[in-house]
Amino acid sequence: MNNNNNGVKKMEKKLIKKAQELRKHGFTTGEIADELNVSMDTARWLTLQKEVTNEKPKAPVQDFAINWKSLSGNSKRLKYVSRALSDMAMSHGEVDVVLGIAVSGVPFATMMADFLEDITGLETSLAVYHPNKHRKPEDIGNNEGTISTNFGSVEGKRVVIVDDVTTSGKTIKEVINAVKDHGGEPLAAIVLIDKAGLSEIEGVTVDSLIQVSRLG
Repeated sequence: MNNNNNGVKKMEKKLIKKAQELRKHGFTTGEIADELNVSMDTARWLTLQKEVTNEKPKAPVQDFAINWKSLSGNSKRLKYVSRALSDMAMSHGEVDVVLGIAVSGVPFATMMADFLEDITGLETSLAVYHPNKHRKPEDIGNNEGTISTNFGSVEGKRVVIVDDVTTSGKTIKEVINAVKDHGGEPLAAIVLIDKAGLSEIEGVTVDSLIQVSRLG
């Protein structure tokens, strides 16, 4: 039990140090949350801790830290996982556009668009969404992110939304509304890891390859 507690404390200190390093490099709270795969509240808590010492920090908000570098750092493994996500996407019908949420959803979406086009023989475009949480406070004039104009359009298209980890569902809700506002039809949101136990957002199905649940 003590070894387990020591491991948790070690991970906590590592996350605090990493979050504060990212803040020094100008990362927003949203970008830190994505980089560490934690919620916005957890990312904010990590950046507010004092320099890491042997003293026990105040209790953080309840969250799970997800580390999937064994996948993200290996293109072959990413390819296999993207195939699984593509299979999930096809269960929702024909897909015209795969929209990846920046940053970590984009590699999956890129491979998925390629797989789906090969499997179905239908043209499948790649779109990219920049979420509101990645923007700096002084740059925000509203609460919306943006669909990049450098990639595929969602107008009049059947769209599958892709991300690596969903914590609260707020970003996916934002993307669903953006797709609808741009004249697209959101078929489903496909995520690698769901930390919130979500099955539907704004009437759109959420499918996850892995679902994390807190017991007790």
